[in-house]
Amino acid sequence: MKPHWIAPELATLADKPFSNDEWIFEEKFDGIRCIAINSGGKVTLFSRNHKLLNDDFPEIVQALEQKKSKDYVVDGEVVAFTGRATSFSKLQNRAQKKIALHFYLFDLLLWDKRDIRKYPLLERKKWLKAHFPFGGPIHYTPHVEAAGEAFYKKMCKRGLEGAIAKRAASVYLSKRTRDWLKFKCSKGQELVIGGYTEPQGSRVNFGALLLGYYERGKFHYAGKVGTGFDTAMLDNLGEKLKRLEKKSSPFAEKIKEKGLHFVRPTLVCEVGFTEWTNEGKLRHPRFLGLRKDKPAKSVVRERA
Repeated sequence: MKPHWIAPELATLADKPFSNDEWIFEEKFDGIRCIAINSGGKVTLFSRNHKLLNDDFPEIVQALEQKKSKDYVVDGEVVAFTGRATSFSKLQNRAQKKIALHFYLFDLLLWDKRDIRKYPLLERKKWLKAHFPFGGPIHYTPHVEAAGEAFYKKMCKRGLEGAIAKRAASVYLSKRTRDWLKFKCSKGQELVIGGYTEPQGSRVNFGALLLGYYERGKFHYAGKVGTGFDTAMLDNLGEKLKRLEKKSSPFAEKIKEKGLHFVRPTLVCEVGFTEWTNEGKLRHPRFLGLRKDKPAKSVVRERA
């Protein structure tokens, strides 16, 4: 089978970690999901929504192309580190600083004209570990078997993003499934920018972003975020927002804020927060960065 784009399998958010000898458990990375395709020595990287990432991560492309290998399609995540933890925010700022990138592979989909997706997950991982030419910034993602609760606690104690549970005997499915579950140590998710407020004091370009998500075709207000921006992001995002301005509100609810500006809801961002309030708003949100690997219309409120 010729290497080609394959839509990734997506994990479902779950609330309570568990232990089970029919499951394996991996670290949940805070990076950008990436499908890598090698065809005749030429490597292409794609995001989870099929956007080309070669220009975003040229050093990863170069590292993969330098390794002699059979044709393949692999699934993994590109990350940057802050200490021992992966950081989406740091990954976003790599253009301003020389930040080392790493690519952690956790699944093998095609290998040398052979479709591996129909094999059980543990066999796919064994094949990946045995045959793929790892080294440099390209890494194998280790896992533990059965002991999910202890593994999750270890991830959280180390200040990491969380854990992913995967059914060991499952085949690879290009959709969101319950064969893959994600457990987060701290809350956070993607949200869509629907507007902004006027800047106050020394702040420039905008004050806070108005955030929302889609549910049954309607765009709902999730609150605003005004922290987590550096000067470069304020300038860059400010220019994007001005180009997207519109007179009418995209939100289903009436927004009671001063100095409102509305925009076409096309920009997706990652936001960390402590919890959802009873009114369905974010508590203590902080901006982590823009995402271009997920279409705005697919952003929903994640519920465990």
